[in-house]
Amino acid sequence: MKNYVELSRRHFNKQANQYDSNTSEYYSGPAKISCADVQKFLLNQKYETLLDVGCGTGCLLEHLSNCKNAEYYGLDLSENMLEIARSKNIKNAELVQGYADSLPYDDNSFDIVTCIQSFHHYPDPDKAMREVYRVLKPNGLYILSDTGVGGIGAWFDNNILFKLMQSGDCHTGNRKDLARRMEKNGFRKVKSKQLKGFIYTVIGQK
Repeated sequence: MKNYVELSRRHFNKQANQYDSNTSEYYSGPAKISCADVQKFLLNQKYETLLDVGCGTGCLLEHLSNCKNAEYYGLDLSENMLEIARSKNIKNAELVQGYADSLPYDDNSFDIVTCIQSFHHYPDPDKAMREVYRVLKPNGLYILSDTGVGGIGAWFDNNILFKLMQSGDCHTGNRKDLARRMEKNGFRKVKSKQLKGFIYTVIGQK
């Protein structure tokens, strides 16, 4: 059985040094689209604590910390991506290595949890969502922006393509699939929208 977590860690460790500068579809291109959308949404939200799961090189946290004074937290499994993020000296940010399905934070800790272009790397997506639900405060928001397809395209990716790839990608779904998954795991869907191509954002409330 493939170890998707280890494959993802190796994949992003290799990408780290050029991730920010390489804006191709395979590197930070989709993440920059997602970050811009999430950043715009958060400008009008009140929050004191925010966790970015799969924070990578800290792109979102850096932008947000320059716009709004709050406590920022970032978690990623790639030590090389975190090294880049730490080199940016992001204001009021604590960065740790860890895993989406076992978040090292107390219950009811965060006003906002974000997840930018990493959800399709999580081998147990429901467990990862339950962890987000656990660490969010009551009425807190889960903002998930990812790339994915539905229908027969999803079946092909999930059952054939991802089994052949070595990048750690392990499941896909479109925004409707992700909204349903959020609702199954206790969230109230606030909104979902398509951004560009197969990139979308889904927002759920605890």
